[in-house]
Parts: sequence; structure tokens; C-alpha cells
Amino acid sequence: MAISENDVLSALAQVVDPDLRKDIVSLGFVKDLVISDKGDVSLKIELTTPACPVKDQMHEQAIELVEALPGVGGVNIEMTARVRERSSEPQDLIPGVRHAIAIASGKGGVGKSTVTVNLAIALAQTGAKVGLLDADVYGPSIPLMMGCANERPYTQDQKILPIEKYGLKMMSLGFLIEPDQAVMWRGPMVAGTVKQLLQDVQWGELDYLLIDLPPGTGDAPMSLAQLAPLTGVVIVATPQHVAANIAGKAVLMFRKLDTHILGVVENMAGYICTNCGATNEIFTGLGGEELSKRLNVPFLGSIPLDPVISSSGDNGEPALIANPDRPQADSFKLIAGKLAQQASIMNYARKDLTRI
Repeated sequence: MAISENDVLSALAQVVDPDLRKDIVSLGFVKDLVISDKGDVSLKIELTTPACPVKDQMHEQAIELVEALPGVGGVNIEMTARVRERSSEPQDLIPGVRHAIAIASGKGGVGKSTVTVNLAIALAQTGAKVGLLDADVYGPSIPLMMGCANERPYTQDQKILPIEKYGLKMMSLGFLIEPDQAVMWRGPMVAGTVKQLLQDVQWGELDYLLIDLPPGTGDAPMSLAQLAPLTGVVIVATPQHVAANIAGKAVLMFRKLDTHILGVVENMAGYICTNCGATNEIFTGLGGEELSKRLNVPFLGSIPLDPVISSSGDNGEPALIANPDRPQADSFKLIAGKLAQQASIMNYARKDLTRI
């Protein structure tokens, strides 16, 4: 019995993207479908992010469905990904960036910059094109944590070329000022600097630009939310009542600015003993999962309290690079996948709204 293209597509229509809640055929994910004279079937499934955490399950399901069709010989399905473009305005400061995602905390000292750096690396390791913007103008820490504090960027065609390391394109005020120079600026200068770090840098084509915000609800976070076409914001908190309370204030600010909250990341969740493997809770306050429920936003995951995370950052080598086999590395990779999921969901929802 000869197999037809419609037969294959009908079978694949049973594969549903769990995030977008539609089948991969109607979503247009099935590409380059070829059926040979012998009944061999080959095709590509193009997902919305290379960091999709359910990619393997969808691949297995698609193969099983096609193999079950009468008349099918061999089946070859290649999983690919393309982060979908967003709609841009004429005044768009970063037209080549598909997803701009801010990482915020409200409270300082929760490890927001560490989370930002390692999530950026985790996304880059999936094959995504990733940029990292240090928007903490008062305390830029990305250059030190990435081991390039002494580097200075070049300019080309009146654009600043970002520093590149570990597969990331990076820019920070720390690359543009002396290491011991204190930034003593008021609101208009902060807003102007944030704008310059967006529009005057040659970011090129990026799937994700992660933006490390300063703590609090001041000029820099507000300026960024108003200037950049943000897909959304990630809130980082430690399991402490004080951190949770201030994180809630940050969420309130972003919601007033009509900025979507992509989810909560719990940092320093529990200490894993290096000798016995037992997990000990260091902080006894409100956990990230409970915080996300109170704020009615997704919970992206927890990162254990691991001494190598801070020590590796101090040494200029992010934890995901220095210690890829420790539990914290798995946490960063899992959270990066969930973050990519939420970004895809938000982008798809916005496109649906434009059709109404």
C-alpha cells in the first residue's frame, strides 16, 4: 500500500506542542517531508527554541506514529529549531533580538547576576544565539564574573562591538569605565546609559538577550521596561520572607509598566552536603514555588546552595563552565529550558492577539 503525504501529516497531527497547545502540523513545524518510492519517510520538525525540554519526547512520539502507518519503510525525523521573529516598531532599539528577557530581583544579594550569567550560558549551549547585557550601571559585575574585566570593546561603523566569550555576546558599563571608578549618576543619566547599551551596541541577530538588572525598582529597571521590547521578566529570590516581600514589589512595578512576568527562580534553595549528599535547608522563609503561586506566575525552578557557584564566578569562570557535573549545572539547564518555553508561549500569544 502506497503511503501519501496526507497520511503522514494526519499521523503527525496527533503530536501536540505542550506549551502552545496545538498540533505540530497546524503550527507549521513539519518541514521538508519526503516519501521515497520504497515508502521511506524523512522530514524535519522545526521547534520554536533549541532549548525545548520536551524535544526528545516529541521526537519519539512522531517516529512511533509514522512507523505505525501501513506501507511505511524507514523513518528519519530530524529535530531542528528556529526562534521565531517578533514584530518590531520603527523605534525598535534592538531589531535583531528575538527575545529580550530581563532578570530582576527587587532585593540585592540573592545571586541575580550569577543566575543571569549561567542561564545565558545554558541557553547558548543548546545552540541558541545569546547576548548578555549588564544593565546594573551602579555595580556592573558581569565583566568580573565572565573573566574579562580588563577587556575593552572596539567600535565599528559608530557601533560598539560586544565582548565575546563562552559563546555569548556581552556588554557592560564595566567594559567602558575604569575598574575603580564609582558611578554617581542621577535618573536622566541612568536612563540615557541604558538606552545607549541597547541601541549603540552591535548585537546583530540574537535569539535571546538576557539583561541583568540592578536590584530595586529605580531608574534602570523602569527605563529598561519602557525602552526595550521585553518579552518578559524573570524574578530571582531566595527562600526568605524579606526577599519574597521585595520580589513582590518588583513584580508589581513591572505589571504597572505592562511587562509580562515569565516566572520565578529560587536561588540558594538548599545546601547539598558534598560528603553524604543530604540536602539541608539554610533559609526557612517563603520558598520560590510558594512565592510563584502567590504572584500567580510560573515557577521556573530552584538552584541549590553550592559554594562552587560563587567561587567560580569570583574566579571569572561561571559555574556551568567550571563545574558542569554538579547538581547546580542540571538546575541551570532545566531552568533555561523552562525560560525558553515561557518566552515561546508569550511570543505565540502576542501573535494570536494581533490576529484578533
